Amino acid sequence: MNMRFRGGVVAAAMLLAEVNAAEAHIVASRLGDFYAGALHPLTDLQDIILWGATGVLAGSLGAAKGRWLVLAFPLGLLAGLVLGQSFGVASVWATVDAAMILVLGALLAAATRIPTGLLCALAFALAMIRGAANASDLGPETDRLLFAAGLACAGYAAITLAMALALAFRGPDSSPSITWQKIALRAFGGWIAAIGLMMVGFGLAS
Repeated sequence: MNMRFRGGVVAAAMLLAEVNAAEAHIVASRLGDFYAGALHPLTDLQDIILWGATGVLAGSLGAAKGRWLVLAFPLGLLAGLVLGQSFGVASVWATVDAAMILVLGALLAAATRIPTGLLCALAFALAMIRGAANASDLGPETDRLLFAAGLACAGYAAITLAMALALAFRGPDSSPSITWQKIALRAFGGWIAAIGLMMVGFGLAS
């Protein structure tokens, strides 16, 4: 037993001695700058929550109001990306993102009938904040144009799919009755608001 144990230790030591240093790479960087811009928001939980909540909120208000976000949201991401590159990203963004999650969740939970202009302004401001946050990880070798195109396409796809799912789940706009689908959307908004409230608390405490 002692000989086998010593042999195992020697073999393990030889294997460890031959191990080289591992180098980590971002998966998206292997696919090019366009896909780096498109996939980068998936690495941030705040992007996933905010983009999804914005799409669901727009979808809960109906197709007539939500369709304007298909244009406003990607443009906001591009504007935020440009501003983030020019002026940098402030450390207050984390708290602002948490507050935006809280606001979106509260609006969805309360089933507030937001005017179309206000909805577009809210989505554009949120997209600008997240576009600026995504600009913080741009490297000097990154193709800015391809990264921006990927980010805008990802924003377009995410907001469109989230709105379409919410619209399909909610049912036709002509139905004035309160259905279980509308109640479920409001409950979903309550969970989003709770997540935002916790994130605001953590942000203020840190």
